[in-house]
Amino acid sequence: MKTLYTWSAILAIVFASVVGDVLLAHAMKQVGDVGALFRSKGLAAVLRRTLENPNFLMGVTAMAVAFFSLLFALSWGDVSLVGPAAASLTFVGNAVAAKIFLRERVDRRRWIAAGLVAAGVALLAG
Repeated sequence: MKTLYTWSAILAIVFASVVGDVLLAHAMKQVGDVGALFRSKGLAAVLRRTLENPNFLMGVTAMAVAFFSLLFALSWGDVSLVGPAAASLTFVGNAVAAKIFLRERVDRRRWIAAGLVAAGVALLAG
């Protein structure tokens, strides 16, 4: 039963992390060039534009959910499984989400890397 809880928490970490990463990336693309904004209007303008963006706030919330899911996972499973599995599956999820939701170009080398990472997780799980 403990293994089921651990893997459920790992999947929650991965899902929340991927959602958070996609929302934060989308928000920062909407904010624009932070360096240029900082140089022209100052830190207050950067903070205001970022913190007023709903995608940013939802992304931060999703990342908080991922963090608390990590705490649960670590209370049920070994860090030698939870850490690598969550990080590597998040890498795979980010590649898929970047292609689908952000319309980013994910080249063949990244897909191969994602496949190797998934194989590594399978070795960890077995």
